[in-house]
Amino acid sequence: MASTARGGFFGAISQLFKEENTVIRPPYAVAEATYAECKTCDAMCVGVCEEKIIKRDAHGVPFLDFSVNGCSDCHKCLEACAPNVLNDPQRFIQAKARISTMSCMSHHDTICFSCKEPCMENAIVFEGMFCPIIIPDRCTGCGYCVAVCPSEAIMLSA
Repeated sequence: MASTARGGFFGAISQLFKEENTVIRPPYAVAEATYAECKTCDAMCVGVCEEKIIKRDAHGVPFLDFSVNGCSDCHKCLEACAPNVLNDPQRFIQAKARISTMSCMSHHDTICFSCKEPCMENAIVFEGMFCPIIIPDRCTGCGYCVAVCPSEAIMLSA
């Protein structure tokens, strides 16, 4: 119960210092993608996403929403993309995670390993009990750390 109250408190405080997230496009997007084809597509990529993180903006262009989960690299969106915008299996998510020290509970002397636990690449390391840092070469941009952060201190940027 104290954990929920603490998470709510830090979540509210973090909104004061929250940086604007950039739009992250789905994995496997070809480098020259304009996403114009997506505007008239029936959005099969959205429907097949196991993690339910592919959404469409008001113009019908797909983006990733890491608020509830991360990308498992299942390739289902790649296979379902009719316009072939998602057609490069070697290009995963073109983003890296960042930690806001103003919002991160660990940077404010609260023990929290929420971001480290789901990181399959061990890209998040702690300097002692506090102060997590992200090793850029290891971060794949999967977003699992974003969804679990109780203070919304982690964001992805391109």
